[in-house]
Amino acid sequence: MYLKFDKSLDSLIVHLIGELDHHSAEEVRVKIDDRIERDNITKVILDFSKVTFMDSSGIGAVVGRYKKVSAKGGKICVADVNSSVNRVFELSGLFKIIKKFDNVDEAVRCI
Repeated sequence: MYLKFDKSLDSLIVHLIGELDHHSAEEVRVKIDDRIERDNITKVILDFSKVTFMDSSGIGAVVGRYKKVSAKGGKICVADVNSSVNRVFELSGLFKIIKKFDNVDEAVRCI
């Protein structure tokens, strides 16, 4: 998994590229947490447009970032989720607590 970080207004945009699974989840956690702490981020947009696979470890990574950002009074959302990854989110019930947007631009405007 490769991560690319951008900032837009007061939001951190994390572009995830590849598979978010048990092999990559810990690295994803560490890198995103580092940026959240270093830049005092309270709004995070996870761009899933290039995520090809996600398992329960990926769900854990997303939930952990949700808890971290929420504890700071912030918000987190996901954007541009493909159909197979969307199914994982739906089955986990994660969309009950994390908003989903069709694309990153919409997420930046609404978060």
